[in-house]
Amino acid sequence: MAAKQEHIASILQRLPEQPGVYQYLNKEGTVIYVGKAKNLKRRVSSYFNKDVASLKTRQLVAHIADIKYVVVGSEQDAFLLENNLIKQYQPHYNILLKDGKSYPYICITKEAYPRIFKTRQKERRGAEYFGPYSFSNAADTVLELIHQLYPLRTCNTPMTQEGVDKGKYKVCLKYHIKKCCGICEQRIPTAEYDAYIQSAKKIIRGDAHEISRQLMDRMQELAADYRYEEAEKVKQQYLLVEKFRSKTVVTNTTISNLDVFGYEEQKDLAYISMLHVHNGSIVQGRTLEFKHRLDESREEVLAYGITSLRELLGSNTKEILVPFIPDFVGEDIRINIAGSGDRKKLLELAAQNVRQYKADRLKQADKLNPDQRAIRILTELQKTIGLPILPMTIDAFDNSSIQGTSAVSACVVFKKAKPSKGDYKRFEVKEVVGQDDYATMREVVRRRYQRMIDNGEELPNLIIADGGIGQMHAIREAVEDQLGLHIPIAGLKKDDKHRTQTLLYGFPPMEFGMSVTSETFRLLTHIQDEVHRFAISYHKKKRSKLQISSELDDIQGVGTVTKQKILQHFGSVKRAGSAEKQEWIDLLGNKRGSMVYEYFQSKISR
Repeated sequence: MAAKQEHIASILQRLPEQPGVYQYLNKEGTVIYVGKAKNLKRRVSSYFNKDVASLKTRQLVAHIADIKYVVVGSEQDAFLLENNLIKQYQPHYNILLKDGKSYPYICITKEAYPRIFKTRQKERRGAEYFGPYSFSNAADTVLELIHQLYPLRTCNTPMTQEGVDKGKYKVCLKYHIKKCCGICEQRIPTAEYDAYIQSAKKIIRGDAHEISRQLMDRMQELAADYRYEEAEKVKQQYLLVEKFRSKTVVTNTTISNLDVFGYEEQKDLAYISMLHVHNGSIVQGRTLEFKHRLDESREEVLAYGITSLRELLGSNTKEILVPFIPDFVGEDIRINIAGSGDRKKLLELAAQNVRQYKADRLKQADKLNPDQRAIRILTELQKTIGLPILPMTIDAFDNSSIQGTSAVSACVVFKKAKPSKGDYKRFEVKEVVGQDDYATMREVVRRRYQRMIDNGEELPNLIIADGGIGQMHAIREAVEDQLGLHIPIAGLKKDDKHRTQTLLYGFPPMEFGMSVTSETFRLLTHIQDEVHRFAISYHKKKRSKLQISSELDDIQGVGTVTKQKILQHFGSVKRAGSAEKQEWIDLLGNKRGSMVYEYFQSKISR
């Protein structure tokens, strides 16, 4: 260990104060990290300071056995060399590119009579590929226009010029319904088919405005020659192109060559999207996922993402739009943050793309590992209010009473952010007389957790009161003062429509606002709805029993079976009270039916 420290110290002493790229190697001689620096000595030495706070950085330093460096002439050179070395060595502690998603391309085959179609696999040698497209329907929109304008062949027949000349192929149904030009039987000249392909390429490359201009010129020429039927056909083509441009053009054509980036983060993952704009149309798009290995700043991650995406899509534009200024990305690139107009709309579109990609990735991960979603939601809740541990088990309480009497209470249990209905509990209040919401809460909470202690059951990580501050204090008195337990307690503050508004936590309680679209808010709303539903269902059951007992239990000779028979026949006590004597006799017999009838008649005459 001492020898390693001496070796590192000697390297640090002789490091130059110049721009360059450094490599950290482990004891096996494997490159584990590559970085660039304006000042090699200052940057590399900072890793070995005793007050380095980052755990990840300390783990990296613990594995460094040797340091190599290359001095370069400029920051631009350092940037390029760092990028190349990361690709070459793929060091363990550098940002990891994760790209498991396939994107659609438009393929133009290299054949005597090319075909144009969508694909996710770049397999054909010599074929031209355009894209990738962020969304499949973007490629579909382009292809739809091309096939509406130009009757290109879509069959998979391996066609050669020799075969066409010898009459080897025959036209199919698509020719007869005017969806194909019949090139297999040379129904149009080869030069005309080639012109279709060249025009289609222009549309794919984002030059639909040029096609539109050409069609307009042609339409005017035909009209000037009084060839109105032909002019009408060209007009329909022109309208198709304009309709396409209205869907795809998101800015004016003066913005000719531009790359636009969006950025989102989720824990140790970063999501970066790129849109390539040409002549006012988005002609390429891609989103990638990057995994942090050290505590890289978002500026560093965005710079790496910009380089990776531009190289992946083959872009060499001189201007980029970004949501914030990245770390160095090249001296010859203009970096802008758009504040208004078309450029701002493009930034918003890139942000929308990256948010959608992030949501899709999270949904995909949740399907593969349902517990992962629960952990993410509960971690967000824990961080929001500062819980000491992850609330894997949550208890929620709510009270209900029947006109101030026969108070009941309910407790629902959520485990891993999902209802655990087998653990739900209902409580009939036994000790509290009259309507006292806080005393009721103290009683049922004390009874629940005393029983759990006696049975050796695991206590919850968080207790939530459906009411506000008053119920929170009542729960604390039962949990802490009476039972000596220390369980975090939160409350749900509701608006005038009894909907969750804010979360209360701490004593004195603090309010924590939440986005109504957040997963944490949806979880708390679900808990609130569930405990309220469970309490009300018990409330209705008790009320139903009281109604039955008050009307029928006082009648001599009427037991549980007879009560059920009466209610099943009449539907309610009210309808039973207005029944005729003969109906009672038919239902219960002469003696009992007459007795019940007389009972209800005596009530009416009072």
